[in-house]
Amino acid sequence: MTTSPGLSVTPRGGSQRRLAVNRLRDRLRRLAAEGEPLEPAVERFFARHDFPLVEGLRCTFAVRVTDADGVFLRHRVVGLPGDLPLRRIAGTDLWYVVVEIPSDSRVEYQFELLRGGDWERFNDPANPHQAAGPFGSSSVCYSQGYADPPWALPDPDARPGRLVELTIPSTAQRRDNRVTVYLPARFRPTTRYPLLVVHDGGDFLAYASMKTVLDNLIHSLDMAETIVAFTYPGDRLVEYPNSSAHARWIVTELVGRLEQELPLTPGRAARCLMGSSFGAVASLSTAVRHPQVFGSLLLQSGSFVFTDIGADHGEGDAFDPVVKFVNRYRARPTRVADRLFISCGVYEDLIVQNRSMLQVFADTGMEVSYVESRDGHNWVSWRDRLREGLGWIFPGDQMFVYE
Repeated sequence: MTTSPGLSVTPRGGSQRRLAVNRLRDRLRRLAAEGEPLEPAVERFFARHDFPLVEGLRCTFAVRVTDADGVFLRHRVVGLPGDLPLRRIAGTDLWYVVVEIPSDSRVEYQFELLRGGDWERFNDPANPHQAAGPFGSSSVCYSQGYADPPWALPDPDARPGRLVELTIPSTAQRRDNRVTVYLPARFRPTTRYPLLVVHDGGDFLAYASMKTVLDNLIHSLDMAETIVAFTYPGDRLVEYPNSSAHARWIVTELVGRLEQELPLTPGRAARCLMGSSFGAVASLSTAVRHPQVFGSLLLQSGSFVFTDIGADHGEGDAFDPVVKFVNRYRARPTRVADRLFISCGVYEDLIVQNRSMLQVFADTGMEVSYVESRDGHNWVSWRDRLREGLGWIFPGDQMFVYE
């Protein structure tokens, strides 16, 4: 039963027979027929394997739960049913479901059980791999071929940059704003650097390992030495869709202050604004209001929801100003930067909207680089595209450095 391009729930029997869980089922049936206890075989099964159990393209999700009325696999993979039921092996506390997942995929998930009318959601107790986010953690399934990119992991040979905390008053937003500034390891006041401004900067630092990524990409010369300003929103659902006050804060108060205090390379080509999800909308809307400031935009999984036909976007009231802005931009697209790097996961519900925006952007004369990943709407997915994006926008020398 195929439910998404490349993703399916494996049917019972047939192609399942060679899976380890089916060999276990056969063994348990024999033990039951002989009157032998089943629990030792189940315990050995969990002790011998890592979970989810990846066998080619088929991934077995399994959990031991007692006295449950039902167990479900919860995930954010568009195309698969949202509540995949697990099947219990008779006479045991083992529940499982097999899902066919393409190579190089990464899927975040949790289990949810129903017991006596009560629901409980939890991470996979047999899986040590978890991904953190602002709303908690999830377990992670790495399909065949996926691995964390080495440049996203700490490298003892990479000289660390420095994070400097600033508080910058904003007249436009009527508050003091926190900004974390990244200075590259070889920072010199006499050298000029391009500037990258990051929406949701605290989350990129906490959940997308962005300082480690910057250290590594600069060390390997995949990315030019760059000063990076990590910003922190107030109410992002209000400020990000299309706020003139937010745009003034970014362009006039933040960039203006940094230009006064740091050795920045002058000119639009040396400025990039980036964000993910609503932060991508904020980046685009800011650039629309101030098209002469940023030469590049880096937009990840942008919440570019629109209603060219009809009025019901189905995303809730928070998306109303987003839809209004995107509809207006699609009707009258303008060149707001020279270059756009756009990424999106094929397992998220925004993939259609992001693909639909590509030609709209290209028709304005902007140069567009677009990549997709077999992942969803999450921070690690955005982390995994940073080398492609940052290396394309601010490329490094890629030559030996002599000191």
